[in-house]
Amino acid sequence: MSTPRLPQLAPTLFITALAAACANPKRVREEPITLMRNGDRVEAPQRAIDAAAAQSLEARTEGQNRRDSIAVRALADCAPDVCAALGRGELALGMTEAQVMAATRTSDLAWTTRRSGSVSVLSPREADAGPRDAVGAVVLVQLAGNRVASLTYREPQGLRTVSSAADATDANRIRAAALTREGDALAAAGDFTSALDRYDRASVVNRADADLQYKMATSLDKLLRPVEAELRYRLFLNQLEIQKIDAVGNANAKLAAAIVDARERLVVLERQSR
Repeated sequence: MSTPRLPQLAPTLFITALAAACANPKRVREEPITLMRNGDRVEAPQRAIDAAAAQSLEARTEGQNRRDSIAVRALADCAPDVCAALGRGELALGMTEAQVMAATRTSDLAWTTRRSGSVSVLSPREADAGPRDAVGAVVLVQLAGNRVASLTYREPQGLRTVSSAADATDANRIRAAALTREGDALAAAGDFTSALDRYDRASVVNRADADLQYKMATSLDKLLRPVEAELRYRLFLNQLEIQKIDAVGNANAKLAAAIVDARERLVVLERQSR
């Protein structure tokens, strides 16, 4: 009977593996271990600090170059009164978008821009640290045809809007009413983007319509634009001079409901922004 060969091969395989391991031994990199004693200090990560400082300087330089470029465009074709306002660092009606940024010493990075046809609305990208001019904190800038049509400031007593002194003409009021009706129909159909386009255009010629401010606020709320929605709700309440309005009775039932809704939404939006 023949003897199995596997047991005889086992010692041979073991010796071969041992020889291969000895021929290619694993090497451990032995480096001196630094021990710290009481009172020793760890050296500052100078490379990381230098890199962060260089990156910060580069960002500041880029931001300054962007602002300088905007200022050059703003001063290129400004009217005398607008140039004077730019020198004071103050916003003025009739300014272009570039002149708004030059007056507030900002760039497009500081603003959120929403465009609806010929109407543009600038609102701060950061609600608590938004742009300022020589007068105060700016919370909304509305432009029509690339010219500032109205400005809204945040002041201790509330929001204050600066607009043209001239009242809207009858033709403009009729057009604003037609645009508002179009916006209402679009909002009822769930197309809040198009509805907001109509409301924006109507508000250019009919800024005193508090109900229009409320409709813009609710549309912005539905479109998940909480910063501008909150501002529009406040404008609605400020324009109504809520402390003087006694919204009771059937005639004011709709107004009373809008006031309650605006107050509730302001509470929700303020909580979300914290």
